[in-house]
Amino acid sequence: MYLPLKQSFLKTIKLMDKKLKLHPLIEYLCSGATTVTLLKQGLDIVIGNVGDSRAILGSIDKDNSLISVQLTVDLKPNLAREAARIRQCKGRVFALHDEPEVPCVWLPNNDLPGLAMARAFGDFCLKDFGLISVPNVSYRHLTERGEFIVLVTNGVLDALSNEQVVNIVASSPSHTTTARDIVDSAVRT
Repeated sequence: MYLPLKQSFLKTIKLMDKKLKLHPLIEYLCSGATTVTLLKQGLDIVIGNVGDSRAILGSIDKDNSLISVQLTVDLKPNLAREAARIRQCKGRVFALHDEPEVPCVWLPNNDLPGLAMARAFGDFCLKDFGLISVPNVSYRHLTERGEFIVLVTNGVLDALSNEQVVNIVASSPSHTTTARDIVDSAVRT
């Protein structure tokens, strides 16, 4: 199951990036997006991640407490493999002095655009300099201890921890308002 789904993820993401570039109403050169996608078949899941969106599992631990388990890696420019690829393509990776905790991808000869992720749809101005839209694809077999999985955007993760997201989902009074509860909490933080 894993290999065919991985190939499907790779094909789909490549096609989406190509279509984005062809869309007449989208400014694709210096704007883009991340994604995290999950396919579930029984207790098996395959996750495709482009950028720094995240999949988080809410699970019950051995003490019957709800815990968060991060299922994806945030594909930031300062990760060794990501930085090496970017530098090999003549892109630069560094953080600004006023934001030392935010490493970004920069053009070789300009302090532009300062993208805080190593993979993204769009942002074609950096595609020749190490930015890619190839998803990191992973597989996991769930157990009966898994309660739910949350797919969260990087904007929410700038404000909330994995634990906070899991606790909000667990305490949300209605499945129909859970996403709104997460966003409202991120905005308040």
